[in-house]
Amino acid sequence: MYDFLVIGGGIAGTSAGARLSHLGTVLLLEGETGLAYHASGRSAALFEAQYGLPSTVALNLASQEYHMTANGGVLSPRGLLFLSGPGEEEALAADVAEMGLTPISVEDAVARVPAINADYVTGAAYHDQAWDLDTDLLVGNFVKELRANSGTVKTGHPVTAISRQGGLWQVTTADQTYEALQLVNAAGAWVDEVAKMAGIAPLGFTPLRRSMARMPAPGGHDPSSWPMLIGAGETWYAKPDAGKWIVSPAEEDPIETPHDAWADDMVLAEGIARYQPFVTEEVTRVESTWAGLRTFAPDRTLVLGRDAEVPEFIWVAGQGGYGFQTAPAASQLVADLVANRPPDLPPEIVAALSPARFA
Repeated sequence: MYDFLVIGGGIAGTSAGARLSHLGTVLLLEGETGLAYHASGRSAALFEAQYGLPSTVALNLASQEYHMTANGGVLSPRGLLFLSGPGEEEALAADVAEMGLTPISVEDAVARVPAINADYVTGAAYHDQAWDLDTDLLVGNFVKELRANSGTVKTGHPVTAISRQGGLWQVTTADQTYEALQLVNAAGAWVDEVAKMAGIAPLGFTPLRRSMARMPAPGGHDPSSWPMLIGAGETWYAKPDAGKWIVSPAEEDPIETPHDAWADDMVLAEGIARYQPFVTEEVTRVESTWAGLRTFAPDRTLVLGRDAEVPEFIWVAGQGGYGFQTAPAASQLVADLVANRPPDLPPEIVAALSPARFA
């Protein structure tokens, strides 16, 4: 019997499990054979503190020191370069205002990324406060912390049933039933499914598919020092990736039933077509494709804390595309709430993130 049973082995579950392991015994169950398999394993892996709604930005800012310093840090310089094409100047201006970007000349943009098509680009804005985030290292750090506090991680253990008797949760997998005082729902796209299994009212989460294509670097360049490129209004983005180049349509297509997502070839083709005129080199070959599910609550804000009706059921959900950015502060908030400690975050941010807002 455990104090906390965490369902989900992505960044949400591993970070929450690590923090809660200081408060009691923890068992983390992951249905796949490896951790961080779904959305966490398919992230664009960028930390940009000003990206997201106000509550997300608050979590980003509160997470920044951890990302930079804990266990040597997980960040390395990258930068963001927003680009507008004909008719997209207002969208770029909105991005500049929202994210505090610095407008730069098209010539300066080309100097940073030689593959940019100066004959098409009408505007550019840069932000140097953006970093690549080592997602594997961050997950590994949290798992190491969990295990150092005698926590247990079991992969290849999909949950098949959940019940509650005598104040204890019974969580059944294919070959065993585990008991716990408190149940932590960090199941990503499956959080509402886990809630229904546990007899908890679902909150209306929507998984949204986002696709990615890996291809050779434009023009045979070495893109390792290039910033991430984003189309004004986030209509596409592109980023260096281990000597290659990845391009995403930045789509958010609702998925009715959570599953192991795959890229839609037509959506990818449309996204690459939006990206294509911004660079001088034609896309002639795609080496691999994949997709992930970014899961949002109805208000697109993370859901962190005890369920309003059943406080022994703890939500760590709705990370959307912000799971890695927010993980240090989000998991600390969950632990503070469980331990009845005053959170470091402002009360209005804690309230905005609370499951009680849906009651």
